[in-house]
Amino acid sequence: MRCLVLQHVSFEDMGVFTPVLREVGYDIRHVQAGVEYVKTDEWLAADLAVILGGPIGVGQEDMYPFLLEERELARARLVSGRPLLGICLGAQIMAAALGARVYAGQKKEIGWGGVELTEEGRNSPLGELAAAPVLHWHGDTFDMPLGARRLAFTALTPNQAFSAGRGQLALQFHPEVDAGRMETWLVGHCCELAAAGLAPARIREDARALGDAAGGAGRRFLRRWLVEELSAGCAWQ
Repeated sequence: MRCLVLQHVSFEDMGVFTPVLREVGYDIRHVQAGVEYVKTDEWLAADLAVILGGPIGVGQEDMYPFLLEERELARARLVSGRPLLGICLGAQIMAAALGARVYAGQKKEIGWGGVELTEEGRNSPLGELAAAPVLHWHGDTFDMPLGARRLAFTALTPNQAFSAGRGQLALQFHPEVDAGRMETWLVGHCCELAAAGLAPARIREDARALGDAAGGAGRRFLRRWLVEELSAGCAWQ
């Protein structure tokens, strides 16, 4: 099976999801956004497509024109009904591809914490994250796309996750993060942290204290999602 991953910055990778995907038989290919061109045929042929996070915004297509291509790739997967996972920026791209508004949130939501789940979210694979810490790292948010099902929220961000169809999941937060590599995030996003007046020490300490629990929950979530949402016999197979 093939997993095609669109990546924006090297340290925002598949993290704890990588070993789970390999265990169940996925070959993972990473594509650097804006550098490598992905043909639509290859994108649609992948058994699973993933769009990861990054420090740019969906509305910055004038500065980063490849975002327009990513939105069209996301739309193609969504229309086809084939599996697509979007994380942070990837979730925002999915929302935009479905016609929803993406805009600046009340304030940046950065640091370790939890997410609240809707009833449908609790009954989904996201239920594995019900009592688990996750990493939040975003300034933008999105409206719920028409026809999508809201699965998670926080007090600051009402729309933290949605399902657009079986195997099509958007997550504003980061259950994929490997807390053992937190320092790469703190260095890579040092300017954003400074501008927001946030000290890396607290995020570093929380990563050490909560990382094992977060990683375990993230792996359990993905295993369950792969079984329940991407199992044989789904409509796209």
